[in-house]
Amino acid sequence: MELTFAHWVYAIVTVSVIATMLFRRGVVLPVILGTFLVAVMYKGNLISGFQAVFNANLLAAKELFSIFLIISLMIALLNSLKDLGADKRLIGPIEKIMVNGHVSYFVLMVTTYVISLFFWPTPAVPLICALLVPAAVRAGLPVMTSAMVIVIAGQGMALSSDYIMQVAPMLSAKAAGIDKVLVADKTLVLSLITGVSALAYIYFAHRKSIVKNNTESGINPKDAAFFGVANELAATAEESAEALQRKNTWGKVFAVLVPLSMLAVMVYMFQSKLTGATGFEGTDGAAFIGGVATLLLVLATIAFNRIHALDKISEHLTEGFVFAFRAMAPVIPIAGFFFMGSADFTGTILSLDESAAKPAFLFDMIQAGQSYIPENAFIAGFGILIVGLITGLDGSGFSGLPLTGALSGALANGSGIDPSTLAAIGQMGAIWGGGTIVAWSSLVAVAGFLQLSPLELARKNFLPVITSLFLATLIGILIW
Repeated sequence: MELTFAHWVYAIVTVSVIATMLFRRGVVLPVILGTFLVAVMYKGNLISGFQAVFNANLLAAKELFSIFLIISLMIALLNSLKDLGADKRLIGPIEKIMVNGHVSYFVLMVTTYVISLFFWPTPAVPLICALLVPAAVRAGLPVMTSAMVIVIAGQGMALSSDYIMQVAPMLSAKAAGIDKVLVADKTLVLSLITGVSALAYIYFAHRKSIVKNNTESGINPKDAAFFGVANELAATAEESAEALQRKNTWGKVFAVLVPLSMLAVMVYMFQSKLTGATGFEGTDGAAFIGGVATLLLVLATIAFNRIHALDKISEHLTEGFVFAFRAMAPVIPIAGFFFMGSADFTGTILSLDESAAKPAFLFDMIQAGQSYIPENAFIAGFGILIVGLITGLDGSGFSGLPLTGALSGALANGSGIDPSTLAAIGQMGAIWGGGTIVAWSSLVAVAGFLQLSPLELARKNFLPVITSLFLATLIGILIW
């Protein structure tokens, strides 16, 4: 399609969005204005601009609602487990394994990764910090090292693949116009390469500060403030233990039932992938997990209080939806704008007739300038990684996925690299950048709970994360 003035407006707004992220400001305002301006320029009237703003948000909401729903259900389930005290029982056996600082490092890493895969890092962090970190520090692991492990294993390695809920791969794949499964599988591999490399880097860099055994009397002075907070939390837990005594039996039941159910789901999904069986295309995988989580939520709510279960389950679902929309709502207008980069969505957003040519503003721009772009997989791969890192500067990570996904689909033909590989690399850059190396991201929750400076935590994460991302990108380009 011939480039129009609307194409250039789209390009200018895209650049301004990236610049806004560089200055650590929100990008919702520029993308809404950008959607309006592009529509006005393309259709030639103001009415179309107003309609396009609404249509873009409505289309994005429809496309992404399954994501909001699965997040809401998982958060509701986690809250119902807290009522029974089952969340603490889930962690209890793990504490006994932490016999020294070195063992604690790996226990904390694996536990954070697994829990974050199923519940996402944000709701998992309070549980891990409150129950596991005190045990790890007491065993000889410094608080700062513990924080780095939690952030990299959770906000980095688990969230960047998002292999269980598959929210991130869905965002990337939709914008790139490709199969979600391809993106999910590749991001899983890249996330493990990045995460294991970064965690190995941290372990060897900090191994001298990790001791085989520790006691509160011999604890590092830097960790003393944290232990004061941990002891207060333990005291509070003891005070509330009597009130939770009547829920003791059901707490034990669900502490076993929930992990076994989720393990069964994971095993079944992995088995389906290995045998090539179908049934988890599109949102089917999320539907399977969401259905299991919903039934567990119902059972846990009834077990907590049969009389008030009808009201209590509504409270849990409301809390889940509030959390989901707080976390993901800004993604809707951002996705709406970047969906205009693909011809699959512009017809709906711009209210075009079915027979009319559908512009793909981003793809058209890339194709027009394709002759000027070096056809080199390395330039494309590392370029999309850098774009992802830039989009992650807003502290979200997910808000940049529509952009990196759309760019991946547009750049794939000229670079000779598969679009799913580029989308996976871009997703890695966006989520690792937005969750592990910026102080205003979700790592604030970890730093705040452990009484650490978020700036210092982000600074210490920077070198291992960036080094590992470049290594994973290089391996991804070479093998795919």
